[in-house]
Amino acid sequence: MSTGPNACRLEGRHAVVTGAGSGIGRAIAHRLASEGARVSLMGRRALALEETAAGAAGTFAILPCDVRDADGTRAAMAAAAAAHGPIHVAVANAGAGGPNGPGFQPGDQPDRFDDLVATNLAGTYHTFRGALDHLAEDGGASRHLVAVASILARIGVMGYTGYCASKAGVTGLCRAFAAELAPRDIQVNAVAPGWVETEMAWEGLDGMATGLGITRDDALALAMNDVPLGRMGQPEEIAGMVAWLVSADARGVTGQTLDMNGGAFML
Repeated sequence: MSTGPNACRLEGRHAVVTGAGSGIGRAIAHRLASEGARVSLMGRRALALEETAAGAAGTFAILPCDVRDADGTRAAMAAAAAAHGPIHVAVANAGAGGPNGPGFQPGDQPDRFDDLVATNLAGTYHTFRGALDHLAEDGGASRHLVAVASILARIGVMGYTGYCASKAGVTGLCRAFAAELAPRDIQVNAVAPGWVETEMAWEGLDGMATGLGITRDDALALAMNDVPLGRMGQPEEIAGMVAWLVSADARGVTGQTLDMNGGAFML
């Protein structure tokens, strides 16, 4: 458990994190636990969730589920509430990336549009609806739904119609939920990362390198040309933003998409 200034900021609260087995989801789970939250870890790979739980101090429950499955997600939320009590925070982080459509996948594999939308957009919806069934009755700044979107919710990329559309849909979903839940004093927001050093990001860079016939390092340098700060973000930085959003410091912030992309997209 953290001994820093925010060590007890989330004391007594229960947070659910989907896609918690790696990358941004793992970092979010660790950060929320370090601030005192009891954390339920959800994802498709039980072993990866176990590794997340073993990687930090805290109180964790491991609940494998696939957010594409509405009934399974609802059941996992019920199990989370049984393990750790009513839910205060639900972070819809589980997602799938990569291109879709003929001509943009090796060997002209089947179009992945439906799966990308089912995971990224419908999965976020299932996560939020499932969490709402077991949300704590506490008022104030204690109840939050947070989605992890993407810079590709803001811009278009050739071959990424499924990913761009699904992540743009996530931001619209959050705005609608924010309006719907404001009378209950529940805050709903999204975080939209740019390049973040995760396995998914490196897969994207490797695909870029292959397509352009360049090295991975050259692909990284090319990608950073469009990032004013000139660096990839770290999962822990996204986790810090999520921790702030679900704290009392972010009271009054709802229906927003907060961009963390090194300046690659500016409103």
